[in-house]
Amino acid sequence: MYLRIREKLAHGGIIILDGGTGTDIQHRGVPMSSSTWCAEANLTHPEVVQQVHTGYIVAGAEIITANTFATSALLFNALGRDDDLLVIDRVAAKLAKAAAAGQRVAVAGSMSTMRPVLAGSDRTSKQREWPEKEARALFRRKAENLAASGVDLIMMEMMRDLDYSVWASEEAMATGLPVWIGISVERHDTKLTGFGREDQPLEQVARALAALKPDVMSIMHSSPNDTDEAIEQLRKHWDGPIGAYPESGYFKMPEWTFVDIIPPEDLVAKARSWRRTGVVAFGGCCGLGPEHIAALKKEFPT
Repeated sequence: MYLRIREKLAHGGIIILDGGTGTDIQHRGVPMSSSTWCAEANLTHPEVVQQVHTGYIVAGAEIITANTFATSALLFNALGRDDDLLVIDRVAAKLAKAAAAGQRVAVAGSMSTMRPVLAGSDRTSKQREWPEKEARALFRRKAENLAASGVDLIMMEMMRDLDYSVWASEEAMATGLPVWIGISVERHDTKLTGFGREDQPLEQVARALAALKPDVMSIMHSSPNDTDEAIEQLRKHWDGPIGAYPESGYFKMPEWTFVDIIPPEDLVAKARSWRRTGVVAFGGCCGLGPEHIAALKKEFPT
């Protein structure tokens, strides 16, 4: 299914992504884990996870992302659950592929560098660091498991630094699968930095990740307003296809807080402005649901 996506990218065609998978699972009533957020839902509520994917396909998504963001190799290693990660990811890929069966939809596996998150916040615990060799081995194991599970591509999500994000992205690309790299940002004073990594300026992160030459680079899980400037900065270092899929609301571990969610029509207005800068892939991240994807699909029929 990715061949069609690649052909569209080559000709500047527009691609519609899905919305927030984990937050839509929560929105449908599935309890979130205090340690692994939405990861356990693949095992405890597989029918809901598949319904989420189906909902996004019906809304118009051309790529759906399996629920594997929260099965972060670093997080599960910190919890002593390395093998559980492999099992959960295989189930997640199976559910996404089942939803996409018979549809012209590609299935992505998500990879993150998520570490344990402090309860009641969106801040990462930084009490533990992994040496490069150890971290790479963990990322490689997850990436190879996703590839073996039959995903069409790998989405690197919430990339934000010059260490873990680079190592994880390189290990994903070593599988030979197409890779999209998504950078998440937040503002400190007047400058954009990697999300949760105020020591990592966006310009440096964008330059390092762009040098890896993925299929697509995106600004994702960032506020719609910060996405504007982030796209401008990314374009200085990347002349390939760009995607944009922002978040709305905020996280208080273990749940997303659906407050001040951007209306679909306002997201579309933002997407129009991003399109004028050359962005070709549009979707949503945490807090944004099928109604947002349907509105994007209506605006950008593919």
